[in-house]
Amino acid sequence: MTGRMEGKVVLVTGAARGQGRAHAVRLAQEGADVVAVDLCDGIDTVVGKYPPATREDLDQTVAEVEGLDRRVVARVADVRDQAALDAAVADGVAELGRLDGVVANAGIASYGRAWELDETTWQDMIDVNLTGVWHTAKAAIPQLIEGGRGGAMVFTSSIGGFKGIQQVGHYVSAKHGIVGLMRNLANELAPYSVRVNTVHPTNVDTHMIQNPGTWGMFAPGDPEPTQEKAIPGFTSLNALEIPWIESVDVANAVLFLLSDEARYITGATLPVDAGAAVK
Repeated sequence: MTGRMEGKVVLVTGAARGQGRAHAVRLAQEGADVVAVDLCDGIDTVVGKYPPATREDLDQTVAEVEGLDRRVVARVADVRDQAALDAAVADGVAELGRLDGVVANAGIASYGRAWELDETTWQDMIDVNLTGVWHTAKAAIPQLIEGGRGGAMVFTSSIGGFKGIQQVGHYVSAKHGIVGLMRNLANELAPYSVRVNTVHPTNVDTHMIQNPGTWGMFAPGDPEPTQEKAIPGFTSLNALEIPWIESVDVANAVLFLLSDEARYITGATLPVDAGAAVK
């Protein structure tokens, strides 16, 4: 531990596993206490595509943060539910004493050509991946302003926040929308010394891509897609010859943007993408 986040408290959504857990643990390694929020349940338009996070997953995140001798307040809450998020943030601040940073990471994935998506699949995507980020910001911003110490927020976008990707038009729309929200908030919150940025990963080695639905996107036409069959497709997305990155690669970028090392960086779109955005 080098203490880059020593004494700070950070809210992380989607914290039960994957990128969210990596963010919580990496920030704790650098001294932060964590407010960890996750739905810990499935969403109908995603169920069957990959397994949802569970309460046991969130408990594991808690155990890993506490194993680093950091405090953590964990709450089951849906980012689509403003009141639930407000309550989770209020509980975290009441127990941990402050709020300094936010990682709006919770998100879902589903697939289909844009004009063939049904209304519910489209709306769930927008509600979780875009409106959920807005809800997270709304819950956190009053606490950041009231603290009077400034702060920083990082929203998880995607390479899909830079360009179109076939079969995920609803996801791409939400991830582009996050960038617009970030840029607006960066201006609105600058007078309070609160910085706002986005990170843009390529595919990350989590449940969200390691499932037959995603493998099928990258092995089109194969009736029985597998990870092995999909690897060439995954790799073709990136300039560097790798199929995906690890959650810790994104967590390191999030840590930088939340830390004082990035004290004058706001309104930025930081790719962690193996060169996918420029390919």
